[in-house]
Formats: sequence, structure tokens, C-alpha cells
Amino acid sequence: MGTVTLGVSIAVPEPYGSLLQERRASFGDPAAHGIPTHVTLLPPTEAEAADLPAIEAHLASIAVAGRPFPMRLSGTGTFRPLSPVVFVQVVEGASACSWLQKRVRDASGPLVRELQFPYHPHVTVAHDISEAAMDRAYEELADYEASWICGSFALYEQGRLDRVWRKINEFPFGAGGTGPAVPAQSGSTLDAPPCTRSAPGHTGSRRNSGRGTCRSADITARSAPGTHTVSWRLRSPVTIASATAPGVVTSGVRVNGIVASGPPASRTPAASGTTSPGRTTMTCTPVPCSASPRPCVKTSRPALLDP
Repeated sequence: MGTVTLGVSIAVPEPYGSLLQERRASFGDPAAHGIPTHVTLLPPTEAEAADLPAIEAHLASIAVAGRPFPMRLSGTGTFRPLSPVVFVQVVEGASACSWLQKRVRDASGPLVRELQFPYHPHVTVAHDISEAAMDRAYEELADYEASWICGSFALYEQGRLDRVWRKINEFPFGAGGTGPAVPAQSGSTLDAPPCTRSAPGHTGSRRNSGRGTCRSADITARSAPGTHTVSWRLRSPVTIASATAPGVVTSGVRVNGIVASGPPASRTPAASGTTSPGRTTMTCTPVPCSASPRPCVKTSRPALLDP
């Protein structure tokens, strides 16, 4: 049966797809009308035609494990001087695209291949044309915006003679709702995109809370015997104005007719001292907190050149 050239991508829907395709043609790109506007998941790859049923089954299993997610395009970028490409940037949905493309190329499947550059989702709008034309594409689409809910991806085959890419099968996601593409079934979150992973034991529900129950932000109460943990809201500095005479301020003590507020007596203020007329202040030590690292980091290296 011979070999075929395949690609897997997310189609940019109408009216955005046709508009960007026309703009690509207007910049003088001869390949514009042979390439539907898309975000690549698998760049052009040679495969045996006899393997098509296995490839489609592989892609269908990936789609069943995902769910629709929001996509948003905004502004332009370029891979020059390493690659003669100008593109529209994917600013939302990138981690879901990354999750999908890794599974398309998974070592256990029929589409295993290495990438020349780290994966960077994008929509090509100019490729291998004059520098002046690429500059024009970069500038004229700098304010471009588009958004939609991505509900599927597709398998494409390139024609042998006309070099036109045609869709041969589409794979809708199996779960409903919106959000980043993650495995639809319950279980380990290690296979989810970095931005969608939850802490162990917390799968989006309120811990120790029944359905319809709102947990208090101030305290976690238990009725079982043993040690209980009580947490207080982070404290802001407490300021008391209009003091008229020196005095010592402590939590809950009346100073010149004004009661200084603060946490319970078991909590010790960070500062307590003698005041001067005009303004009296007391600051409580905030409860320590930790900062989480950014869940996603965008690569600054160029992506594999795609059509």
C-alpha cells in the first residue's frame, strides 16, 4: 500500500480559520491555500498506509480521555532567525495542546517521533517568504485576537501530487464541560497538564465538607477526641487613631476610651509599646504562608517548523 504523510492538529474554526488563511495568502505565502489554519500536534510524519487503522484507534483513545478546553489566540511572534516563520500566538490552551501532543507521540503508540525543537503551540501565518513580507505579517496581525472552545482534533493526510492537506478523520473529546484537556476518568493526576494538577487528596472538592456545605475560613472544627487544629485569618496591621496621651497598648485593653482590637489573648502581638499623642498603632504577626511556584512555564526556544 505504500507510505502516507500524516499530520495531527487542532483546526482553527470559522470564521477565524478562513480569515487567517486569506491573510497568509495575501503576504505571498504560496502554501497558504493548501494548509488549513491549525495548531500542530504532530508535524508531517511518514507512516505506512497499512497502519492507518491502528493510528486512528490510537488517536481515538487519546480523545476519549480528554475534554473540551478554551483556546485563545493573541498577537504575533516569530522564530527568526532560526526558522523563517511568523505566527499568531496561543495564549490560552497551550498546556492542553502540550498534553495532547505528548500522547500523540507516545512511545506505546504508532506515531512515535522526536521533535527537532521543544514543542511550542502556534498558528503559522507566514513561512519561508521574503523578510519584508514576514515583517508585514508580524506587524499587521499584531493586534489579532480569537477565542473558542476546542472540542476535538483531527488527522490530516497530505496529497502526493498537489501537496494539499486534507482531513481524513476527526476525534471529539469524550467528556463534556470546559476546561484544560485532562484524563476524563478518575485516578492519578500525574498525566494531567501541569496547570490542572491538584494536590494529593484534593480533587476540586472542599475537604471534610458535605455537599452543599460551606466551610468557614476562620476555623476547622471537629467533634472527635484528640488534638484539634485552629486556623485564623491572616491579620492586617491594626491602626488606632486619635490617641491623646501616652499609654501602653495591648490586645483588648482600653486606651483613652478606645479598645485596641486584635486576636485572642493566646495570640501575642508582634509589637506592644508606649504610644505618643496623635496616633497609636499595633501590628499583629501574620500567619506564615507559602508561595506556590508558577505551574506553567512557556518555552522561549523555537518550535518544530510545521506547514
